[in-house]
Amino acid sequence: MTAAQDIRSAVARYLDAVATGPAADIADLYADGATLEDPVGSAQIVDRAAIRDFYSALDNATVKTELLALRVAGNSAAFHFRVSTEMPGQTVTIEPIDVMTFDDQARITSMRAFWSPDDITLG
Repeated sequence: MTAAQDIRSAVARYLDAVATGPAADIADLYADGATLEDPVGSAQIVDRAAIRDFYSALDNATVKTELLALRVAGNSAAFHFRVSTEMPGQTVTIEPIDVMTFDDQARITSMRAFWSPDDITLG
């Protein structure tokens, strides 16, 4: 089982990578064969190449992330965070709750993001 501190560090690396990119750096945090469901209920994305493509929308964006709460249990983490993306003329902010599982090297094996369009605020 992965140590809780390793998982906390992995979550911090994930949030840093989401804020600074590029998509390849985010995808490198995932294990081979990992899955991503963002938001929950959407089509599941499988494998690091497809995960990299998913995050590529952030490559040229100005993004800020802030961890609001984190819980680690076993090889899993649930965390609430704020992500703000600057768009032309406005900032899009959302506060999803992500649930991740990790392998023995603290690489993400699955990620499910809990949010809906009702959770988006424009500023």
